Amino acid sequence: MSSPAERYAAARRKAAQAAQFPALDEFALDLGFDLDDFQREACQSLERGSGVLVCAPTGAGKTVVGEFAVHLALRGRPDDPVPAVDATTPPMRRKCFYTTPIKALSNQKYHDLVARYGAEQVGLLTGDNAINGDAPVVVMTTEVLRNMLYAGSSTLQGLAYVVMDEVHYLADRFRGGVWEEVIIHLPASVTLISLSATVSNAEEFADWLVTVRGETAVVVSEHRPVPLWQHMLVGKRMFDLFHDADAARKHDVHPELLRYTRETARRLELGEGRSAGPGAGRRGPRWRGPLRPDIVDRLDREGLLPAILFIFSRAGCAAAVQQCLAAGLRLTSAEERAEIRRVVESRVTAIPGEDLSVLGYWEWLDGLERGLAAHHAGMLPVFKEIVEELFVRGLVKAVFATETLALGINMPARCVVLERLVKYNGEAHVDLTPGEYTQLTGRAGRRGIDVEGHAVVVWSPETDPRQVAGLASTRTYPLRSSFRPSYNMAVNLVGTVGAEPARALLESSFAQFQADRSVVGLARQVQRNTETIEAYGAEAACHHGDFDEYFALRVAIADREKAIARQGQTQRKAAAVASLERLRVGDVIRVPAGRRAGLAVVLDPATGGFGEPRPLVLTQDRWAGRVSPGDFTTPAEVLARIRVPKHFNHRSPGARRDLAAEVSGTGLDRHGGRRGGRSREVTGEDHRISQLRTELRNHPCHACPEREEHARWAERRRRLERDTEELRERVSGRTGSLARTFDRIVALLTERGYLARDGAVTDAGRMLGRIWTEADLLVAECLRRGVWNGLSPAELAAAVSVVVFEARRDVDERASLPRGPVADAVDETLKLWGEIEADEAARGLSATREPDLGFAWPVYRWARGEALAKVLGSGHEIDGEMPAGDFVRWARQVVDLLGQIADSGGATTELRSTARQAIAAVNRGVLAYHTSA
Repeated sequence: MSSPAERYAAARRKAAQAAQFPALDEFALDLGFDLDDFQREACQSLERGSGVLVCAPTGAGKTVVGEFAVHLALRGRPDDPVPAVDATTPPMRRKCFYTTPIKALSNQKYHDLVARYGAEQVGLLTGDNAINGDAPVVVMTTEVLRNMLYAGSSTLQGLAYVVMDEVHYLADRFRGGVWEEVIIHLPASVTLISLSATVSNAEEFADWLVTVRGETAVVVSEHRPVPLWQHMLVGKRMFDLFHDADAARKHDVHPELLRYTRETARRLELGEGRSAGPGAGRRGPRWRGPLRPDIVDRLDREGLLPAILFIFSRAGCAAAVQQCLAAGLRLTSAEERAEIRRVVESRVTAIPGEDLSVLGYWEWLDGLERGLAAHHAGMLPVFKEIVEELFVRGLVKAVFATETLALGINMPARCVVLERLVKYNGEAHVDLTPGEYTQLTGRAGRRGIDVEGHAVVVWSPETDPRQVAGLASTRTYPLRSSFRPSYNMAVNLVGTVGAEPARALLESSFAQFQADRSVVGLARQVQRNTETIEAYGAEAACHHGDFDEYFALRVAIADREKAIARQGQTQRKAAAVASLERLRVGDVIRVPAGRRAGLAVVLDPATGGFGEPRPLVLTQDRWAGRVSPGDFTTPAEVLARIRVPKHFNHRSPGARRDLAAEVSGTGLDRHGGRRGGRSREVTGEDHRISQLRTELRNHPCHACPEREEHARWAERRRRLERDTEELRERVSGRTGSLARTFDRIVALLTERGYLARDGAVTDAGRMLGRIWTEADLLVAECLRRGVWNGLSPAELAAAVSVVVFEARRDVDERASLPRGPVADAVDETLKLWGEIEADEAARGLSATREPDLGFAWPVYRWARGEALAKVLGSGHEIDGEMPAGDFVRWARQVVDLLGQIADSGGATTELRSTARQAIAAVNRGVLAYHTSA
């Protein structure tokens, strides 16, 4: 208990703060809780007129600072309104824009602010919704604000504050550059509030913000308002990862956990604990971890629900729910089940019954009523929203989710479980980074509800507890810029400020700021390397003669031998390509190397088209797929011919079995008398090599007894010289690198007529400046060449889909297309892409992504009014039909591009009308519901 004097002093301090920061005092009175120190510090900086960067853990309450900016804008200051444009115009009220990286987060923040300030004071602008856009407070996605800045929108008048929530998203390699564009282009009069997860280079980011935005206060908090306890589940036993807080700081894993996992791994190595079933005799240990229903049941018994269980696979999330249902898990009471059904039925009334069946509605509802659900990008958006709502309300107790849940959406839990520490990033399976681990486990612990949060990692023989300790304790994940100039950005910058000022703006980006800073370290390394090279040179010196000259002869011989070997490989590959181009359907060949080595019959010769020939074959092992010249160390030789049925379906197991039997029935030897290996090419020794060897033997240093020791030092020096030269190139490459890329883009746009020779933006350039898509230049070229003219609404939707769609995984064979006008338009698009890619390659620019045909059939059928079941079944997917969530997401992107075409000055009147009809045709059923939701 404090003394009366201490209470009096505290009251005096509080009164002094209220007098100094009256707006903050007003704001804090309505909160219903005391501000944390970092929140108060950030808000005070904001009231002083400074910009602010706030870095704090997930769930710490960063958004309070953003909401204070909203309060400042709405409160205004009678003595500081935004000046009038002229004497007849009254002063405008101050505005605040609140930006978020994703639409779902924008929707959530909009509803939060409406609940606090009223619908008339708050607006929402996303790709899907436009509500009260002229309100003093507008919530929007970051792209919407970027587009406003380039268009010079009148909505920007009166803008005083911009809140950038989740600003660490600027590291995202696909969309991160938008954040930097906004930060650079915002008027100097706007105060910027940046809210970020904890990053290790907050000071560097703040230094950059100071250079481009002026005074910026940095407020960093590592403190979690709800303590997080880390655990590992090993079989049926749960262990603390750390013995206490001191051990956590030192990364010291709990000794009992280390002992138990080592003992378990040892038993597995010895073969104990393996099942005695059919696989018992197989080599190597077999670990069966805890079943998912058992994990959920255990969390329930220990009072750790609600929980989010992260499984880095969509199929794994759906399977986990099914496994829990099959195990008879039920986590809800009768009253909760009734409320869940009421909420769900009220939200899905607009979706037709036949579509609900296709979407697996009844199985999904059964899981929800038992308190179980999946959450991933493949789900219908409204299904995901319902899961989020029910989880936040505590009606759904266990959610199996992919890592997409970790971004932004406010779904805190009491416990988070990580099934694995490896995830698929779209290209390969990679380990979780400390930043990702923190983002995922940061969901554990609900402020104001839980006393503590819990993170559980499920152990497997590949999981080292010390690795988990490193992830849990590491705070070294820096923010790295992903900013790079695009075609759209270039024409907008040149049109807004001119070519030279545009270069200067690019050089003020965070990307260039980081590049320039890194040059200092590289230059120091170059200096150190130069000194080491001199020391190596002294060690390599030989008293018999010039050892540099002698060593140069050795290097020349090695280089010549490599060149001859490469020449032979090139000739072999050319021969293999030529042989594959000559193949016909029914030819039996031998694949000499690789996993598919053996006899195969040609199903599709794949003649014509771009790139190397990749015939479709069926091996005698019943594998059907495409082979490439890389699979052939010698030219493909036709050994026999067999008849392939006219309409042979290589996806049918029975058809593959029968035809593979015919291949084996030819009696040909699978390996052709020799196993793998290349044919030896016996050639005489190269004349130049003979000459160099003679010079080498005649050199004085060849007789030195320490020759090989000198050579080792000379080789070290050569490697270090090569590395140092690379460092020098990196130094020169990073200095002004963005400006050089910008110059190349401007040169390409000038050659193609988007910019005039004097730097002015042409009509075509203005059209390009209003196209917001990754393939912006390709879309502009399609509009200029009339590629999409004359198409019907459904055909147009299919044709434009190829420039926005991107399959989750590579599929070997090209997707089919609706015949006629769609196929013709796509062929023209591919030709234009080939021309653009050639121009980009010639200038050293990153290539525009190749059009992907995988969404053409689904959106074509949908726009023609066909049933959802048929539409989802027509996707070009490896795993069967297209997930409903993917269909909605890509269809929304098609609609977005169609909307841009409908508003484009570069499109004909007829094409604009067709685009509007196509939008109406696509926006039906689940799409219409998603649009209004």
